[in-house]
Amino acid sequence: MKNLPIGIQTFHQIRDKEENYIYIDKTDLALKLIKSGKYYFLSRPRRFGKSLFLDTLKDIFEGKKELFEGLYIYDKWDWDISYPVVKISFGAGVTKSVNDLDQTILYLIDENQERLGLECQYKESVKNCFLELIKKAYQKYNQKVVILIDEYDKPILDNITDKKLSKEIRDRLKNIYSVIKDSDQYVKFAFLTGVSKFSRVSLFSGLNNLEDISLDERYATICGYTHRDVESHFEERLDGVDLDELKKWYNGYNFLGEGVYNPFDILLFFSKGKSYRNYWFETGNPSFLIEILREKNYFLPNLEDLAVSESDLGSFDVDDIKLETLLFQTGYLTIKEVKTIFNQRIYQLTYPNLEVRTALNENIFKYLLTDSSLPKMPILTAILNKDMDKFKREIYQLFSSLPYNSYVKNDIQNYEGYYANVIYAYLAGLGIEFIAEDVTNLGRIDLTIATPDMSQVYIIEFKVVENKNQNGKALEQIKEKRYHEKYLNIAKEIIIIGIEFSKEEKNISKFEWEKIL
Repeated sequence: MKNLPIGIQTFHQIRDKEENYIYIDKTDLALKLIKSGKYYFLSRPRRFGKSLFLDTLKDIFEGKKELFEGLYIYDKWDWDISYPVVKISFGAGVTKSVNDLDQTILYLIDENQERLGLECQYKESVKNCFLELIKKAYQKYNQKVVILIDEYDKPILDNITDKKLSKEIRDRLKNIYSVIKDSDQYVKFAFLTGVSKFSRVSLFSGLNNLEDISLDERYATICGYTHRDVESHFEERLDGVDLDELKKWYNGYNFLGEGVYNPFDILLFFSKGKSYRNYWFETGNPSFLIEILREKNYFLPNLEDLAVSESDLGSFDVDDIKLETLLFQTGYLTIKEVKTIFNQRIYQLTYPNLEVRTALNENIFKYLLTDSSLPKMPILTAILNKDMDKFKREIYQLFSSLPYNSYVKNDIQNYEGYYANVIYAYLAGLGIEFIAEDVTNLGRIDLTIATPDMSQVYIIEFKVVENKNQNGKALEQIKEKRYHEKYLNIAKEIIIIGIEFSKEEKNISKFEWEKIL
């Protein structure tokens, strides 16, 4: 049985025969890239295999034939020709200032000079030193230079909540990346990767000839594992694994082609005894997303089905951070489908899988809406056992536990959206399957909860009233709109629930329910 290459981003180590690691061949796509163009850009979420692919390109151009035996490219590439490769990665450490960035770039340039046997004279100028490195590499090796830049945007994302500093870092990087275009006569191939795609105007105005393959169907699987990859390369480990459950948890990332798994999830899943956990999510810190959600008072149920224009999806800038774009580019949302409306491409976004939906909302619940962790078991057993009295108690206790400062200096308790946000994040964080803003032919159901086998369907309507003596008629609305009829031929049992919240008491003032079927 081959070993799992957890955390390994160097191609030569994975291909070392003594190490005996699993490697999923991406050299067909690498060859297609090399033959089809010269300047490329790829955006993918973190821990998706970008660094490994970049290192694969490096070894191809350096002519390391022995590493590619048995792979697609082996008999299709001229290994007698090698090219000087300049490789820069901003993945290590955190950039805290412009000076910090300059020192990092100079260090990385120095590393490349040492590897290529060169020496830079213009060490006081980052831009000139980079330019000199490219020219001297071309002159020494009498071959055009390959430029590979990994995590090109990380110094900006390190400081995304500090607008002034992130703009300064962006402008400094823009100055560096312009060197690549200025060196066109010396460049054989250039490939930049990162998590986000900043607009051409803001970061790539000096490098506007990049071909963006982030949402190119031909390269949709350039990073990540397809389902066929999992079935073939992990065949010996699949005993006892429910493949449908595996897909529900970790597949679902869509870059306008075949869906893929995040490799990190799959490797950790098998390494940790086939246990379903939030492996990818736990390696990152979505605190900056939580802050933006807080600032915008975002209606969380919209994350289930979000419409975004092509221009908004494609790029963003520190001057105008669109939450939807950031959630997509960082991997918390993915493409559900693409529609064309009045000649405009509209992307419908949703969560890629159960891991992200559950873990993100658990964090939102804990750090945005409350100051405590999710109480899990009581509400789950209440739903499964159809214990509506217990369900009511748990929801009441949930709102009683909200910190007082949630209501200070604002009137969020006056809006249904606030209560819907709390319950949405609570249930989604528990991994419960439900539909928010469930559409019927007569209106929208606020919340529909369904058990996996459709044995039970709960239709819930929220209302906000002034005080506990006022009747918001939440249950009556469900009956009048006949919301339950959508599920009459599907569900074995339907329970309708009307929940009314009092602005005065900041909690449930009425909880009514009836069994329909």
